[in-house]
Amino acid sequence: MMQQYLKLKAQHPEILLFYRMGDFYELFYDDAKRASQLLDISLTKRGASAGEPIPMAGIPHHAVENYLAKLVNQGESVAICEQIGDPATSKGPVERKVVRIVTPGTISDEALLQERQDNLLAAIWQDGKGYGYATLDISSGRFRLSEPADRETMAAELQRTNPAELLYAEDFAEMALIEGRRGLRRRPLWEFEIDTARQQLNLQFGTRDLVGFGVENASRGLCAAGCLLQYVKDTQRTSLPHIRSITMERQQDSIIMDAATRRNLEITQNLAGGVENTLAAVLDCTVTPMGSRMLKRWLHMPVRNTNILRERQQTIGALQDTVSELQPVLRQVGDLERILARLALRTARPRDLARMRHAFQQLPELHAQLETVDSAPVQALRKKMGDFAELRDLLERAIIDAPPVLVRDGGVIAPGYHEELDEWRALADGATDYLDRLEIRERERTGLDTLKVGYNAVHGYYIQISRGQSHLAPINYVRRQTLKNAERYIIPELKEYEDKVLTSKGKALALEKQLYDELFDLLLPHLADLQQSANALAELDVLVNLAERAWTLNYTCPTFTDKPGIRITEGRHPVVEQVLNEPFIANPLNLSPPAPNVDHYRPQYGR
Repeated sequence: MMQQYLKLKAQHPEILLFYRMGDFYELFYDDAKRASQLLDISLTKRGASAGEPIPMAGIPHHAVENYLAKLVNQGESVAICEQIGDPATSKGPVERKVVRIVTPGTISDEALLQERQDNLLAAIWQDGKGYGYATLDISSGRFRLSEPADRETMAAELQRTNPAELLYAEDFAEMALIEGRRGLRRRPLWEFEIDTARQQLNLQFGTRDLVGFGVENASRGLCAAGCLLQYVKDTQRTSLPHIRSITMERQQDSIIMDAATRRNLEITQNLAGGVENTLAAVLDCTVTPMGSRMLKRWLHMPVRNTNILRERQQTIGALQDTVSELQPVLRQVGDLERILARLALRTARPRDLARMRHAFQQLPELHAQLETVDSAPVQALRKKMGDFAELRDLLERAIIDAPPVLVRDGGVIAPGYHEELDEWRALADGATDYLDRLEIRERERTGLDTLKVGYNAVHGYYIQISRGQSHLAPINYVRRQTLKNAERYIIPELKEYEDKVLTSKGKALALEKQLYDELFDLLLPHLADLQQSANALAELDVLVNLAERAWTLNYTCPTFTDKPGIRITEGRHPVVEQVLNEPFIANPLNLSPPAPNVDHYRPQYGR
């Protein structure tokens, strides 16, 4: 067994290996020592190697998500090794393999993510002409690249995106730019090769070239994107159907802010590292996690296109009369975006599918409420939301109202969905009635009033008779277990029924798992439309939220002009006025282009 462990560990020398043994994940040697410190778990010993005891630490498999969360928050990565062989038929150690690698930038499990914050994996590349930078949110499939021209712009991008994990080439020259950042991962140079990157991206998107995405000539950005995609495939070890496109982010599309400006504006994080008294804290009253994440992206990349801005203003105005009706329904939609990512990765749990069903159930009401809103952008969002009546019906028939956490617990598939499953369940569930009838019959036949029929997970079904009456047990009773005050027996009829019931339970669980997997196959062909719907619902949440904030906080809709300058009448600071105990004193502001031959001094806004 240790030879098998060492072989697997050699494939992942730099990260922790969770090695499945029965109901536990075990760690050995230096991994055990590190894990015991990071997780505050006991360090024990197992066997010996070279005359020294082997350090060992373990965690229960049912609590693994809690421990993974602690490790990921500390910047650690973990390889999850599962038993894939059958212990009953294995000769020697049960076959095992690493089925996934959990890293800070590639997590998708609900328990490991902060629901109202993007979790980005990023890669950075540099050559003599500038930088290439790519980000991916695996929990949504959002894939972006950019090509910062200089060090200052690259620093601003790192500040804006704040990746949970950052990949860089082994010969990266500007280590001062990234050192001290969390989740740094050094990668081999070949992963950044442009030809490899193009091949990987075309394979992922099912295209012959990248012209349609507008990134064909962004060679530096593509180098970073190629490395990033290779890393995700290496860690997830499954297909990634929810990553369907890549978008170029151009500096000229948004207001330019350097890293210091972004930090001092306290958009989503204050100078102390918290979230209190930030612009997002004032403006974010969204009712879905995916809406909250979208709003923060909008705040960090304010668009410069005044046509887009005017359209948003008109949409917000059109939605103000429907806020109180829309927000309670939107709240029920939940985090459809991340559920779809887990569906794509085939890691969605029964409760994810139940939440997806609940989101679908809100769509008719949302369509009805939006139908009368006189706004072309709102009607476009309404169309993108879709209906998904067939998928809603499928999940209503297939999944019980309140499913357990894991499909292996059973009881996920609803009664009536599959005839054979119902038959196996009926056989297993009928055990109680049979045991009651058997107990009554055997008491009457033997005249033993202490006789009981029961079940034990270790020894199976049994007939129990007290020690005082055990000498009266019939000759066909075969002793199965001796207790302090009783004897337990088995009879051929009960043994035959035990085999039938245990077989039925096993077959019911196996069939249920098969049916659950088939649900993925039925849902995944609709993934692209579902992702479009989730994005539309998130945008609707943001716009309705801004309509509510504008009304509640008495904001005025600004007018945009192509002329240089800013003129504000009775301006109020959005954050300061919320923390003051007395009314905020509004101030005018008039910034105009400087007149010729006049000296102007930069105002000291920070004082």
